Amino acid sequence: MSERTPSKRPVVVRVARGFEASAERVFEAWLDPALAGRWLFATPDGVMQRVEIDARVGGRFAIVERRGDVEAYHGGVYVELERPRRLVFRFAVDEALTDATRVCVDVTPFDDESCELTLTHEMAPEHAAHKDRTHQGWRNVLAGLARVLG
Repeated sequence: MSERTPSKRPVVVRVARGFEASAERVFEAWLDPALAGRWLFATPDGVMQRVEIDARVGGRFAIVERRGDVEAYHGGVYVELERPRRLVFRFAVDEALTDATRVCVDVTPFDDESCELTLTHEMAPEHAAHKDRTHQGWRNVLAGLARVLG
């Protein structure tokens, strides 16, 4: 009897959402610190502490929100930036970017006033147990974006 080798394939979480806003406006909301601080990784009871965005390939971002007694860090490094269609970044929940994962944001315009955003998050196989929670987290993030864009 042979042992089964664990899969080396990444765990993929994909979330899509339509927006009644231009592709440019939706895309720029990811890169404008004033706007991103209102929705990106923001929670209803949290207090945003820091939003830093260096919007260029190789640039870093850091978003820190106080949640009770804890500072929740979300950050990464931009890998691709093709305005207003595609944003790819390495993503982690610690400043050292330990176990950074890959997130792709693709924005497809329908017309001048609406678009669809598809977010694809690729995680290491050992994070498979977090797939559902990650999916819901990104759904919440995109719902926050929709609220801010009104």
